[in-house]
Amino acid sequence: MTLRREAFLDQVRERGEYESRQEAERASRVVLALLGAHLVGEVRAQLAARLPEAFALILLNPMHSAEPLSPERFVRATAAWIEGATAQTAAWDVGAVLSTVADAAGDDLLGQILLQLPAGYDLLFGSTRPT
Repeated sequence: MTLRREAFLDQVRERGEYESRQEAERASRVVLALLGAHLVGEVRAQLAARLPEAFALILLNPMHSAEPLSPERFVRATAAWIEGATAQTAAWDVGAVLSTVADAAGDDLLGQILLQLPAGYDLLFGSTRPT
């Protein structure tokens, strides 16, 4: 089932403790663009189908990444794309967005997503189970 845009942003806003939906949207756009660069094929398409349309399009038309980023580099890349962000605030942004994505994906799809990512991403998605 696809999440409505407002519901998705409200979850990100609550988890990220953002003051506005605009802050939640900015973080969501950056994190999903970076995530999309790491996912391929059916897994990316299945995840996109569970996201609001505007965010699905970002996931399906990602920034290009020459190589998969480690979780630490993913957070640093997020910081570089969000004006005024630090590694600490970017980690917060990534966690707020990816934990919302994990809920939308469900356990089975999340497991497939984690198989396409370098080790350690389970923590960014808020999962504590080993990958």
